[in-house]
Amino acid sequence: MTEHVNTGFERGTDGPKVILAGIDGSESSLRAAAYAAGLARRQNALLALVYVQPVMAAGASLGAPVGEATGEIAEELIAEVRASAERLKGIFEVRWQFHTFRGDPYQGLVGAAGELKADAVVVGASERAGHRIVGSVALRLVKAGRWPVTVVP
Repeated sequence: MTEHVNTGFERGTDGPKVILAGIDGSESSLRAAAYAAGLARRQNALLALVYVQPVMAAGASLGAPVGEATGEIAEELIAEVRASAERLKGIFEVRWQFHTFRGDPYQGLVGAAGELKADAVVVGASERAGHRIVGSVALRLVKAGRWPVTVVP
């Protein structure tokens, strides 16, 4: 006679409840958002789209109104996400939210994932050549080992 050990797995309740997708307007981040939307639909999870507004050191912007510029980018992303959601309506319904955080992209996504209680993180592969040497945000998220991370090319 074998004894049943409860491992905590319960049929029908597994899978992520909040899927975070980091977006920055790049093609790979928009593909990541689309991929994350499919995951959210299949898992009946909330899709949290997160844009991290970069914070530049004083004087680094050479007089450009950085806060205003990143705010405009966030507004454009919101408009793009809403337009995409409207086009896809009827194909599949996904519960989603758009969040903006300020700071370094890695720290911003880590903070967002913690605050939003993300179960999984989806990001686009870096399109910047220097990241192959220094390490991309995606690689740093994987190394953090806090959530399953999917990197979309």
